[in-house]
Amino acid sequence: MRTLIAKSRVIDPASGLDEPRDILIEDGRILDLVRPGEKVADVAERIDAKGCIATPGFVDLHVHLREPGYEQKETIATGCMAAVSGGFTSVCSMANTNPVNDHSSVTALILAKAKEADLARVYPMAAVTKGLAGESLTEMGELYEHGVIGFTDDGRCVMNAAVMRNALVYANSFGVPVSVHAIDEHLAGDAPMNSGFHSMRLGLRGVPAAAEDTMVARDVVLSALTGARLHIQHISTKGAIEIVRMAKARGVPVTCEAAPHHFMLIDEDVGEYDTNFKMAPPLRGVDDREAVREALADGTIDAIATDHAPHEKLVKDCEFEKAANGIIGLETAFSLTWELVEAGVISEMRAIELLTVAPCKAFNLPHGTLTKGALADITIFDPKATYTFTTDRIYSLSKNSPFIGRAMKADVKRTLVGGRTVFARD
Repeated sequence: MRTLIAKSRVIDPASGLDEPRDILIEDGRILDLVRPGEKVADVAERIDAKGCIATPGFVDLHVHLREPGYEQKETIATGCMAAVSGGFTSVCSMANTNPVNDHSSVTALILAKAKEADLARVYPMAAVTKGLAGESLTEMGELYEHGVIGFTDDGRCVMNAAVMRNALVYANSFGVPVSVHAIDEHLAGDAPMNSGFHSMRLGLRGVPAAAEDTMVARDVVLSALTGARLHIQHISTKGAIEIVRMAKARGVPVTCEAAPHHFMLIDEDVGEYDTNFKMAPPLRGVDDREAVREALADGTIDAIATDHAPHEKLVKDCEFEKAANGIIGLETAFSLTWELVEAGVISEMRAIELLTVAPCKAFNLPHGTLTKGALADITIFDPKATYTFTTDRIYSLSKNSPFIGRAMKADVKRTLVGGRTVFARD
């Protein structure tokens, strides 16, 4: 069956294309990109995308789908629905489920549930260490053979440098990265927010930037030592970014991602103990936020990833220090990214690159382009649309977002996976 997406402007950073084109799809792949008005035969479905921009489907390297074990927060089906409503056609699921994805049976369950949901593509990440305990490596080879695309103890840091070195060596033998939650747990302790004026004002203990900087420095050294690929998750400090910038200049195989909350918010936004502003790493200061924005623009940061972390009301409606870390992000990431475009921080092409081909390169994922023959994973959005982000728009099971009530610009109108519409908004 042939589908034609007509009258759209196509932005594809992988090929450098930014022109009006009609996209012809056949059997789930891109058959051709034709000039507007050019006749195309045997089209069974025609999608009018006038006024919209069509891009490769967005790819999120950092999502918590919570299943198995925490289905009260999110299921793979609801998480995938949240993903496609936000324009994401592929998501990488974290390993801190219950049981932890440190065994091939858990990987198989995640893949089966994703196939059953039949929405976004799900790429499981497996744990680096058994039970996320930081001591013994998982059976990395077996997990890789069962379909994981990388390893991470996200939510925890692998504090033992020898264990981390061995993890890098093993992962490198399969050609996949180790993705790290880089926080020195001894320096950070269990402090609930960034260390600074606002933590003092609220009488809360603070996480120093040095807790992130020192662990990023250690892991960069280990990456250089082993030659193995290292990916820094949710980078948030000016110091850590400078370490990555210098490492890249030296040729160390390191990549990193930033979350929208770290380029949009600061610690002052915690206000009077609002737990929807509590995350790990915590919201930082103005200088850190500006450093993240600068690094998104100059290429030091490779990708935008949401760190989508759904939590039920019970674990957020409590004292700030006791509240769970994290916020949902799949449904707001694109509009928040587009705010950077509107503010002149990054170009349209760079924004789409950060959401498509760049994360694919970091993890060797077979997506991120609209060239002929590519899988027809496509996001269509209206760059001029405006809306208010309300709970009515949320497909995630959880509603823990600091952006509820915020006026947004640019809106995802349709998402296709393998040429099939999996989400459409009027």
